Amino acid sequence: MKTIDMGTWARRKHFSLFNGFDYPHINICANVDVTATYEFAQKREIPFTVTIIYLLSRAANEAAEFRLRIRGDEVVKHDVVHPSPTVMAADDLFSFCTIPYTQDFRIFAETAAERMAYFQENPTLADEAGQDDLLYMTGIPWVSFTGIMHPIHMNPADSVPRIAWGKFVEMNGRKQMPLSVQAHHALMDGLHVGRYFENVQGMLDNSPF
Repeated sequence: MKTIDMGTWARRKHFSLFNGFDYPHINICANVDVTATYEFAQKREIPFTVTIIYLLSRAANEAAEFRLRIRGDEVVKHDVVHPSPTVMAADDLFSFCTIPYTQDFRIFAETAAERMAYFQENPTLADEAGQDDLLYMTGIPWVSFTGIMHPIHMNPADSVPRIAWGKFVEMNGRKQMPLSVQAHHALMDGLHVGRYFENVQGMLDNSPF
């Protein structure tokens, strides 16, 4: 992790502007084609959710803007950020579940399956105090949504990105899945979110496992 030099940071004026907004988050939602990745997961009997979490995390770790976090008056850039998805537990409730990210898909998939199973049986809503090297994620497989809004802390505003995906639908023989990215506008713009979508789609098409 390193602290950004605000005096030389090219984004310092944009940061100053948007960091002062009452609601400084942007959210972009669009469909992505998951046909190839779904078939990959089916053939190898790997949970589709684990595969998606890996790809979304890998794309985020490859984008510096998704590793930036606001800490008081400073901005830090993490070397690695880790997915923290919700998992369903008993009584139609959910649990938080943080999964250590590694680019090795085999190791990631094994760890993810173990941790998700554990937190399904031992649900928690507790976070590590001060931990912000995370990517908050949630799957909503019951709805092919066209927009979503996440709860966030406003004072100070939470700078951890929120990533959500929904129910995929068949369109012209292809599986289309809604994907939503919410991020702090002081740290990134629509351009960066757009590049993230492009990278995600490239991974979904080519299965870089």
